[in-house]
Amino acid sequence: MGTMVNFQRPDGKTMQGYLAEPAHGSGAPAVVVIQEWWGLNGQIRGVADRLAAAGYQALVPDLYRGQSTVEAEEAHHLMTGLDFGDAASQDIRGAVQYLKTRAPKVAVTGFCMGGALTLLAMTQTPEVDAGVVWYGCPPLEYIDASKLKAPLMGHWATQDEFFKIDTVDALEAKLRGAGVGFEFHRYLAHHAFANETAVGPGRIPATQFDAVWAQQAWDRTLRFLGRTLG
Repeated sequence: MGTMVNFQRPDGKTMQGYLAEPAHGSGAPAVVVIQEWWGLNGQIRGVADRLAAAGYQALVPDLYRGQSTVEAEEAHHLMTGLDFGDAASQDIRGAVQYLKTRAPKVAVTGFCMGGALTLLAMTQTPEVDAGVVWYGCPPLEYIDASKLKAPLMGHWATQDEFFKIDTVDALEAKLRGAGVGFEFHRYLAHHAFANETAVGPGRIPATQFDAVWAQQAWDRTLRFLGRTLG
């Protein structure tokens, strides 16, 4: 179990996040974890805890400032009210800078909305050492590929109705044209295939957890983090 901590954004404002730490304490490499549109809920805390169990410090910045939901309509309201530019350049960069005081190297990873924010933050956070995107992408015109300097891994669902695989193809072409180093993987799965709560009749239509693909994506992610963060 982690704890809530305070950290400073580059503009000096203070915000909170959920910090999970490995058993062997500080000094371990670190990962900033970016939420889905639900907020800082138990599921995304679980992602941070999973990374801590694998030996990483993991910090989830509270982008919604204490708000979270289980209702899709409210989640959409919260997401559309979020200033993505501010979240990427201030909240997430602040989280990276905070972890840099504790860790030699820091990665950013995010899911769905958090995947889109991961890409945006990587273009505005020169301190970041690696990034892992899970089925989320901003409009391509918002990505300045010339500023993507850190190694990048992406996990995409070929049946995703929210982030179409054609967009991933276009993103690949843009990154390749800019000489960005990246490694993308495609899975025969639906959106949110790595979210273990996307099961049963209560899930959003067009989302579906897939334990097999999720495990493969996590295995690839941990190997990638091992290579890039040490």
